[in-house]
Amino acid sequence: MGVKKDMITKKPTSNNTVYGVLFAIGLVHLVNDSMQSVIPAIMPILQDSMQLSYGQLGWILFAINFTASIMQPVIGLFADKRPTPALLPMAMASTLTGMLLLAYAPSYAAVIIAVIFVGLGSAAFHPEGSRVSHMAAGSRRGLAQSIFQVGGNAGQSLAPLLTRLIFIPLGQFGAIWFTGIAAIGIVIQIFIARWYGRTLKIAATTKKTVVRKVMNPAVRRKVTKAMIMLLLLVFVRSWYVTSVGSYYAFYLRDVFSVSIADAQIYVFLFLAAGALGTLLGGPFADRFGKRNVLFGSMLFAAPLTLLLPYANLMWTGILLTLIGFILLSSFSVSVVYAQMLIPGRVGAVSGLVTGLAFGMGGLGGLVLGNWIDASGVATVMQFCSYLPLLGVITFLLPSDRKLNEWAKENEVED
Repeated sequence: MGVKKDMITKKPTSNNTVYGVLFAIGLVHLVNDSMQSVIPAIMPILQDSMQLSYGQLGWILFAINFTASIMQPVIGLFADKRPTPALLPMAMASTLTGMLLLAYAPSYAAVIIAVIFVGLGSAAFHPEGSRVSHMAAGSRRGLAQSIFQVGGNAGQSLAPLLTRLIFIPLGQFGAIWFTGIAAIGIVIQIFIARWYGRTLKIAATTKKTVVRKVMNPAVRRKVTKAMIMLLLLVFVRSWYVTSVGSYYAFYLRDVFSVSIADAQIYVFLFLAAGALGTLLGGPFADRFGKRNVLFGSMLFAAPLTLLLPYANLMWTGILLTLIGFILLSSFSVSVVYAQMLIPGRVGAVSGLVTGLAFGMGGLGGLVLGNWIDASGVATVMQFCSYLPLLGVITFLLPSDRKLNEWAKENEVED
């Protein structure tokens, strides 16, 4: 998992894509989100060992995701004004602390505290990580964001495998193994932070003019409407991914009498296919347009999610794979589209979109968990199958060309 130093020291130009840095930050994203995926992975173990209800499991998801969602835009705004490379290794240190606390947590309250540390680490990493990806992208922004985001989605896809291979045989203490992974992540982050710092210095010395963005009031209203529609997509996607990633194993257990260990394979198919979709979504967006990929991910996923509750076990695996690939192909694209909507605010916008994804996922985990306690997991999964239909409204989003026109209209050189 080492990163070659010469790959990190390569200097960027305006159109030069620094692949070494992109793959390094993508690898750290995988490390970060694989540890974050420990939380849903360990939920079946905690439910048995601490006798927790679905509602209490929902509060655990809410604690980590809401912590990340609240802090990400704040850190993003701070980083836009004062980029701080040191935040990258500090973020991983917070995650390491959370993993250590989780391994030894003796009570439900201690688990909540541990996952908050993991959430804070994630909140600090994502805006600055997205900024590094943006700086190293050159002219390939869609591809760069895909490389960055696929690391995260690949890490999240490990959750069901972690449950099956680590937490079922080892229990809660299995979280201790991830402190070593976090330590490796800190080392990689130090190299990335050095490249980041050097790049900031180069940019400061070569900067000749200051470009001020002045938003036309009419354009501002259009941007606001587009952002609301984009956030609706994030809401729909986050709730559906949470329903599958956190609770679908329980659905398979109750409906098909599948063991929790075997049910993890189906969840893994969904998340792993989603990671592949995330990787390909960026290049597709560069070629066919970001708005088109956002709309297509909802349009083609909706019929499959509606079929899923009526499928037998074999078709459940097939449909979950297809849904994961299609639905999550828009994950990285939504971040790049938001950056086009509000240019010049990379950290804040990335923090808002990815932070909202975490926040909506946490809120979804809380609401769905309590609803499952009241109505049963089958009823809730039936409801969630309709969610992607709401995302079809993204057809009304402005085209990529329109966003570029707005950006040119609002540029004024000082």
